[in-house]
Amino acid sequence: MATMKLSQWSKKSIWTKTRRNTARKGAVEVDTGAIHSPDERIIISIDMMGGDSGLAAVVGGLAKSAQKNQRIGFLLHGDQAKIAPLLSKYKISDICEIQHTDTVISMNEKPSRAVRQGKGTSMWNSVEAVKAGRAKVAVSCGNTGALMAMSMLLLRKVPGVHRPAIAILWPSHNPSGFNIMLDVGADIRAEAQDLVTYAIMGAAYARHGMNLKRPRVGLLNVGTEDHKGREALHDAAERLEAREGEEFQYVGFVEGGDMPSDKVDVIVTDGFTGNVAIKTAEGTASLISGLLREAFKHSIWSRIGALFALTSLKRLAKRIDPRRVNGGVFLGLNGTVIKSHGAADATGVSAAIKLAFQLTDGGFEERLAARVASAALSSNDTVNK
Repeated sequence: MATMKLSQWSKKSIWTKTRRNTARKGAVEVDTGAIHSPDERIIISIDMMGGDSGLAAVVGGLAKSAQKNQRIGFLLHGDQAKIAPLLSKYKISDICEIQHTDTVISMNEKPSRAVRQGKGTSMWNSVEAVKAGRAKVAVSCGNTGALMAMSMLLLRKVPGVHRPAIAILWPSHNPSGFNIMLDVGADIRAEAQDLVTYAIMGAAYARHGMNLKRPRVGLLNVGTEDHKGREALHDAAERLEAREGEEFQYVGFVEGGDMPSDKVDVIVTDGFTGNVAIKTAEGTASLISGLLREAFKHSIWSRIGALFALTSLKRLAKRIDPRRVNGGVFLGLNGTVIKSHGAADATGVSAAIKLAFQLTDGGFEERLAARVASAALSSNDTVNK
């Protein structure tokens, strides 16, 4: 076995102790963050057997990430006999440890059954490693419903959160290049208080993940007029208007066309609508790329034109490539889990790992969880008065 145990890494590579400063805010301890050594490795737990693209794509993503970041280490969950040769091929065995299991949660498994029978699977073990403190964050390309159900069972929800949400980065005209959208598939239902909690979590993500001092929050609706939309949206809008302050600015209802605009920073919706929206966008981006390729191959003159426009075309392709913003963050749990697209290739997996590292480095996930818990409890207290 060529794979080196994480405990055998050099002294510089082993996790250093972190110091956390906490302050009381009401009944919730607010964590002001962990201080990490610049030499500290961030251990990322990977479900190697989930997804549609196979082990080669996942290991390729690990290799891409390792080339760009010397502070990453991986705890891998899957079939050791299949994983170890690929690690050797990509020469990343020394930063990986394999926890063997040959049981897998299929992409069409029902979440309820996955939870009942999933113990010991690659997905279960990847999340359990975060719970046990052997990894800082888990990444999986597997079944979204099963991953959320297992994460809720093992990590538990933070106080005040009824339904966790999946948040993604959406390409936009904002200076950062992205908006945050949630929920995109954790739960197809969302009542008024759920939408308010999503807004609070999304705003916290934007403040501490994108350095936006006062994020603009909008509720996705069929129109911007006050009378449009279902009752839960109207109720949520009233609550958000009442909560608006230093934490975020509520900008009202936004439409589908506003999602990539610079009018809003955080877009809030239910999981059904959000999931349809992102998959529609991925399909549209793929369609545009295909149509452009066909157009530039139409004639010799169009091919010559493509050569002159090659640099700009590459920039456009990179900007709209959904693989480069791959990775949905599970917000509202006592731990960080990243859901990668099931069909992600090596580039997509690497993007999810990069997101996992960025959220973990500097103790971001602790700060986010604490602030979300405090804000959610405060919101519930306001509603109950």
